[in-house]
Amino acid sequence: MTELHESAGTGPGDAHFAVFTDRADAAAVARSFARPGSLTLTHASGRPWLVGRWHDDEVVTASAGTTALAVIGCCPVDADELRRHAAALRDLAQLDALARSLPGSFHLVATLDGRIRVQGTASGLRLVFHAEIDGVRVAATRADTLADALHLDPDVEELAVRLLWPAPYPLFETSLWRAVTAVPPEDAVVVAADGRTVRHTRWWSPPDPVRPLAHAAPLIREALREAVDARTRQGGTVSCDLSGGLDSTSVCFLADRSPARVVASTWPGRDPADTDLHWAEQAMGHLPDVEHVVWDADASPLVYEDLLDIDDLLDEPTIGVMDRSRVLHHLPGLAARGSRLHLTGIGGDHVAWCSEAYYHRMLRTRPLFAVRQLRGFRALWQWPLGGTARALADSRPYRHWLRDAAGRLRDPLPSSVATGLGWGTAPRLFDWVTPEAERMARRALLRTAATAAPLHPDRGMHSDLEQIRSCARVIRQWDRMAARAGLPMASPFLDDRVIEACLAVRPSERVTPWRYKPVLGAAMRGIVPEGCLRRTTKATASMDASNGLREHRADLLALWEESRLAELGLVDGAALRHLARRPASPGLSDAILYSTIAAEVWLRGLSRAHAPRS
Repeated sequence: MTELHESAGTGPGDAHFAVFTDRADAAAVARSFARPGSLTLTHASGRPWLVGRWHDDEVVTASAGTTALAVIGCCPVDADELRRHAAALRDLAQLDALARSLPGSFHLVATLDGRIRVQGTASGLRLVFHAEIDGVRVAATRADTLADALHLDPDVEELAVRLLWPAPYPLFETSLWRAVTAVPPEDAVVVAADGRTVRHTRWWSPPDPVRPLAHAAPLIREALREAVDARTRQGGTVSCDLSGGLDSTSVCFLADRSPARVVASTWPGRDPADTDLHWAEQAMGHLPDVEHVVWDADASPLVYEDLLDIDDLLDEPTIGVMDRSRVLHHLPGLAARGSRLHLTGIGGDHVAWCSEAYYHRMLRTRPLFAVRQLRGFRALWQWPLGGTARALADSRPYRHWLRDAAGRLRDPLPSSVATGLGWGTAPRLFDWVTPEAERMARRALLRTAATAAPLHPDRGMHSDLEQIRSCARVIRQWDRMAARAGLPMASPFLDDRVIEACLAVRPSERVTPWRYKPVLGAAMRGIVPEGCLRRTTKATASMDASNGLREHRADLLALWEESRLAELGLVDGAALRHLARRPASPGLSDAILYSTIAAEVWLRGLSRAHAPRS
């Protein structure tokens, strides 16, 4: 197996590629995927196996005869260890155990006896898609790579679905192109030696949430340490978010224990009530070797900034465009201080806390305990008694919940207690969405509801997995944007091993009205000072969002001029322009515009990318 360098590879953090079987017809298709700067890994026969872009630091390969393995992304596995696995491989199903044992975040690709297998991460941070091209089944890490090869336009009904706020599982995990199939994160795709026959095989399931926190805390600490170490073991300089919250503070203290030099980055909020800087400075008192950079709060971009100028090539709409300027703003300054990688605490909210929906089942299995806890949640979240009782009595299966949601798309937003104790947030559409778009979204919901199964029978675990996967899809796009901006990002909390360690904790100890993120507090004791673990608040940046709506209304108005969504008949452009002139309209503070803006920005970027060049 050889690696052919047509020219210099891409920078780290932006690996993407397509995978081909060892056949002459597949090799012919592979040639159409080669671009200036692309790289190729070959089968033992010399035919193309992987074609795409990656950095040398992001790929480890090994072969034994005609069997080969490739790990692309962040993983501390070395070539010798991988070669031993390749030599022992007799069945592609053996890779399930290998994938579940390695730390980091990566794609795992294998070829064995003419077959190929490709998988991403259970978090959904690294995805896999496949499509038939000229009679050959091709897998890829980006949906648009396959759509471009097929010269496809996005499916209008899929766009209508993405206007839902929010699009529920599994609708947010489909490809925007009908001929391109998305592989669920828990599955691998296997293409047979004939190059055409394809199947999905499950390689991951969530752990049973039965482990006592006292037993789980050391395992969580070790998983998070390994996740941070996978990024810092090479030394050099890395930067870390340091908001003073438990998530970023934990990552920062773990990075400080590594061979890397650490630069901590704090971005105070504009709100005078924001206490991030206070908590960050308290942490810095225990990190004498860490350089601390505090950015000017008033200089940071607001939400909705630069929406008209976004030209990132994305393979699906993402609400992450709303915060794109904020996410990328400080990266050049950190790169100038020598940082080669920026670590975030993103994902900590999703794995170190969990859904109150676990108490729906717990009320039936541990009623006295559940009632005491639910009283606390009612006080904490101000849930009314009647609404709480109705939510707890609602025992509809997931498919019935989806079916009922299809008939209530224009209803007011659901209550927080129905969302918190139910299957999730019921989707809604708003006044600017056209009746035709509503019909398409309802049709898709009903079609999905006929066969849909939840991510887990327990609505608490289902909600946790859905939130992790929806978060990861946003971070997946932010990671691409950051790599393009010159400083790749990493979110250790979204590594599969960290997710598994956290999900294994008993829900009764993981989410409680009496303690804030008890899982992380227990896991980080002895690493993060006690004083830093006492924080029980979280900044919301709500002032930045409301100010952004007001200050960027001209951009929002321009966004709806010659709207692509309006051209497709999915939104009423006049209604959106009217709304842009009134940023204080009731409801806008609930982010209900996000899915519509995401779809419009994505379509504009797609048009820009495919515009003929003079």
